Amino acid sequence: MSTDILSEVLRSLRATGTVYFCDQLEAPWTKEYPADATASFHHVRRGGCWFVSDGIEEYLGPGDMVFVEPGRAHKLTDRRQGEFDSETQPSTLLLCGYCQFDASLAVPLSSLFPAISIIRDEQLQRHAWLRTLLDTLSSEHLSNRPGTAMVVNKLTEVFLVELIRINFGDGEKRPLLRALADKQIAHALQLLHENPEKPWSLDALANDVGMSRASFAKRFRDLVEHTMFDYLTQLRLQRACEMLTDTSLSLYEIANSVGYESDLAFTRTFKKKIGVTPTFYRKQSKA
Repeated sequence: MSTDILSEVLRSLRATGTVYFCDQLEAPWTKEYPADATASFHHVRRGGCWFVSDGIEEYLGPGDMVFVEPGRAHKLTDRRQGEFDSETQPSTLLLCGYCQFDASLAVPLSSLFPAISIIRDEQLQRHAWLRTLLDTLSSEHLSNRPGTAMVVNKLTEVFLVELIRINFGDGEKRPLLRALADKQIAHALQLLHENPEKPWSLDALANDVGMSRASFAKRFRDLVEHTMFDYLTQLRLQRACEMLTDTSLSLYEIANSVGYESDLAFTRTFKKKIGVTPTFYRKQSKA
């Protein structure tokens, strides 16, 4: 059951990304990354460096990687803060990439991604497929053969999915994974995803999963980190975004299929949550 929901969430990410840097760096060197809308990942292929972000300073050795959430400025450097002599530092081979996601996600990114996640080489060794992906990304980027850009982009998307599936190597599960591990909340999520157009109420959904209204509302919020109604609204709008992009259905037809009785109510909620009208969103996505 939970695997189906996770598969749908991963599909709905509509993740895009690529590798934009893979090169050998000689000391002294520093690479700075501003806060922007993309998530970043950096893999130390050989050598080592320091990762610095908002008071956090961690050493990355050979084989280590770091994943950084969207909107967080950071830098990589060959020396520790305050150190100046870097002549003895070995050269570093660094693989860097970025990922970006559909802005209309029903599951907020905070439920899927840690702010910063450092995955050590020994952890990657336990996930052979993920390690192979990084090796392939590196060699494909460096090969610069015909079709390399497309292959690298697709591999980056698969790499991101694998990171989520292994929970970024963390022992503590992310909110969504905690929710899917709970039988009753996972069942509730499945019902919402299968029928987002239904006029759901807390009482009805709690009854369907065999819980009291109060217990269900509290456990759903604790595990998903959003109320049931907030989650349902985002789910409906995400489905609507997909239909606006992928179909020629009218606003009324889309509104009705995701649970709104009128296109006016749908448009009002859409603009409040997404920031633009459905019509503008459709024109923008087509462009």
